[in-house]
Amino acid sequence: MPIVHVEMLEGRSKDQKENLIKDMVKAVETHTGAPKEAVTVIIDEIKKENIATKGNYHG
Repeated sequence: MPIVHVEMLEGRSKDQKENLIKDMVKAVETHTGAPKEAVTVIIDEIKKENIATKGNYHG
């Protein structure tokens, strides 16, 4: 069973996440041969205040 983990900043709409999931499941199905029923997608949404890049805090 393929499991796809996505980490992204919070703020996307339900529709955006649903479309992302559909596209990711299709890609996994195409490239691994796994049926879509076997694919799990986990989205972890991160608060912007918990992100720092290149030594810069973005909160």
